[in-house]
Amino acid sequence: MCTRVVWPDADGAVIVGRNMDYHRDLGTNLWKLPRGVQRDDGVDGALTWRARYGSIVATAFDMISVDGVNEAGFAGHVLWLAESSYGEHDPARPALSQAVWLQYFLDNFATVADAVQWIESNRVQVVQLADPATGEVPTIHLALDDASGDSAIIEYIDGEVEVHHSPEYRVMTNSPKYGEQLALLTQIDGFGGDRPLPGTTLATDRFARAAHYVRRLPRPASQLEAIASMFSVIRNAAQPFRLPDEGRPDASQTIWQVVADLTRLRYVFESTTRPNIVWVDLADVDFAEDSPQQSLDLGSRLAVEGGLAGNVSGYFEERGDLHFLSLTDLRGYASGGAAAPARPS
Repeated sequence: MCTRVVWPDADGAVIVGRNMDYHRDLGTNLWKLPRGVQRDDGVDGALTWRARYGSIVATAFDMISVDGVNEAGFAGHVLWLAESSYGEHDPARPALSQAVWLQYFLDNFATVADAVQWIESNRVQVVQLADPATGEVPTIHLALDDASGDSAIIEYIDGEVEVHHSPEYRVMTNSPKYGEQLALLTQIDGFGGDRPLPGTTLATDRFARAAHYVRRLPRPASQLEAIASMFSVIRNAAQPFRLPDEGRPDASQTIWQVVADLTRLRYVFESTTRPNIVWVDLADVDFAEDSPQQSLDLGSRLAVEGGLAGNVSGYFEERGDLHFLSLTDLRGYASGGAAAPARPS
C-alpha cells in the first residue's frame, strides 16, 4: 500500500509525493488542526501534549491521520508494511496508538532530526488498533521528512523500533522492511547492479522505479513545474484499478495521491476517482490557538461534476473536532456501548 518519494533539490524547494493504495475507499477528508489542541496517546492517556504546530492532514474515516504537513514544513506519511510487529504493550514505556502516531510528530516537531532523537531517547511503542467496522488490524510504518530535505523511515520489527535516518532515503514503499529494500535496489542497473528497471506493481519494483525517476527529474522553472514533476513520478509508481490480491490489502489500486511543497508550504490532493485537483496554501490558513478545527468534506465536494477545484484554503468548515480512534473507543464498541462507525460502500 503506497509509495512515498522525496525530491530535496527541486530548485531550492523540497517536494514530497505519495500514493495511497488500498482495497477500499478510506473516506478521506482534509482537516485543518490548529496549534494548542490538547491530545493524548489513545492508549492509556499517560502521554499528553498540546500541539505546538498547526497542520493540514488527510485522514482515514476521520479517525486516523495518514498523511499531512505542519506549518514548519515537517511532513509525515503512513504506509503499509506487512512485516510490522509492535510487541506487547509495556505500560512502563510511552506509547502511541496507530491512530495518533503520525499526528504526535506533526503536533510537536519541526525537523526530522528532533523527531528521531525523541523516538530513540524515549523508546516509544506503537499500539495497534483494529478497524471497529471490519476488524482489520493495520500493520503500518511511517515516513518523516522536512523542509531541509532530511528523511526518516520508522518501522517496528519483532517488537523493536528500527529508524533509518538520512537525506539519502528518498523513496519508501512496502514489503520487505526498509533495510532489505535498500539491498534489493543495489541489484538494479544504475544502483550498482545489472538488472533492468522493473515494471510490475510489486513494492520492490515500485521502489526501484521511483528511485530511478526522481533522480532524473529536470530542474523546474516554477512551483507548478516542480509539483507536476513529482506527480509524474508517483503516477509511474501508482497501481491501476484492480481486484485486490487475496489477503493482501497492500496489493491494491491507488485511490488518491498527494504532493507537498515543504519549502513553500503547499499541500496538493488528487483523487483517482474524482475529476479535480485541490490544494491548500498553509500561509492562507489560520492556525492560531483560538481558531477552530475545520475539515474539507472531499466526499461531497469533489464527487460532483464541476465540483471544487484549485485553491481550497478558504473552504474548510467546522464539523466538530477530529476524534482519533483510541483503545477506549474499541472497548466501547466491543461492549456494545457504542455503534461502530459506518464505512463507505
